[in-house]
Amino acid sequence: MAEFTLRIDGMHCGSCVRRVSQALAATEGLKVEEVRLGAARVQAMDATEAVNLAIAALAKAGYTAQLER
Repeated sequence: MAEFTLRIDGMHCGSCVRRVSQALAATEGLKVEEVRLGAARVQAMDATEAVNLAIAALAKAGYTAQLER
């Protein structure tokens, strides 16, 4: 299983963390390891496709995310 971290803009509080966690958890193929203010660590079978799915799910929830390198 591949692991990656996303830097997430616009997370300011515990409610944001909860919304981001829910958005990622609802995305098929992703397993959320940790969500903290400003970042999320995620596991997936195929990291390449999963990164795009995660970023799209977060955009739908109102957040901008980039792959952290």
